[in-house]
Amino acid sequence: MRVHRSGTTLAGAALAALTLLLPLTLAGTADAAQDPGARQTPARGSAYMGMGVVAHDGQGAKPAGDLSTLAAQTEGVDVSSHNGNVAWSTLWNSGVKWAYVKATEGTYYKNTYFTQQYNGSYNVGMIRGTYHFATPDTTTGAAQADYFVNNGGGWSGDGRTLPGALDIEWNPYGATCYGKTQAGMVAWIKDFLDRYKYRTGRDAVIYTATNWWTQCTGNYGGFASANPLWVARYASEVGTLPAGWGYYTMWQYTSSGPTVGDHNHFNGDYSRVQALANG
Repeated sequence: MRVHRSGTTLAGAALAALTLLLPLTLAGTADAAQDPGARQTPARGSAYMGMGVVAHDGQGAKPAGDLSTLAAQTEGVDVSSHNGNVAWSTLWNSGVKWAYVKATEGTYYKNTYFTQQYNGSYNVGMIRGTYHFATPDTTTGAAQADYFVNNGGGWSGDGRTLPGALDIEWNPYGATCYGKTQAGMVAWIKDFLDRYKYRTGRDAVIYTATNWWTQCTGNYGGFASANPLWVARYASEVGTLPAGWGYYTMWQYTSSGPTVGDHNHFNGDYSRVQALANG
């Protein structure tokens, strides 16, 4: 009898506790459903070029006209592991002539689809390059440049390889500017760029958005003379550029284009893409 009463008491207590917790659990689930981004942080390694653009800068109308048919512009795409196996023939046949493939992130991640994406773009005839998603809060710029070069971010003068690109933008894992002061961010970027040039002989492309650059570097203009600008703005016009650059080399103008989403145009005809590849 005592055992029976004890068991009944414990079962009742457990049921009461569950009854008290259930509303809290449901409330938490409801909160997450209403604002799923508020309580979730992406897994390390999952970042991709332009990941924060829509959330911070919005997405407007695409530029007018079919960019792939305009002589002064050359269509390109950028891809990462979140795109999986890419239909390169489809992109090539639609007029896409160049591509950038994510190679690395921080010093801890390598694109698991790198071979299919990097070799696949090359095999259909594209000029292609690779990019590194920067995480300035994890390791030094030089360490990340080395990791990038050692894992797909190198350059060769074969006429089909673009210089590596530093993807420096909103932090998907935490503080917008990665916990760095504006001067500290400039120093980190310089550390990366200097090491990349030492390792490859090429000046890396800088991919960024004007708003992020202004907030996190103080709109520093000192890289413009050497490093080509790849600017992100999802609108019908490119808008204001970061300080120092009088023109952009590449413009990521949408994340909702055909086949892979992220589409870009190169500020020049195909011969200018070749010139950048050749150095």
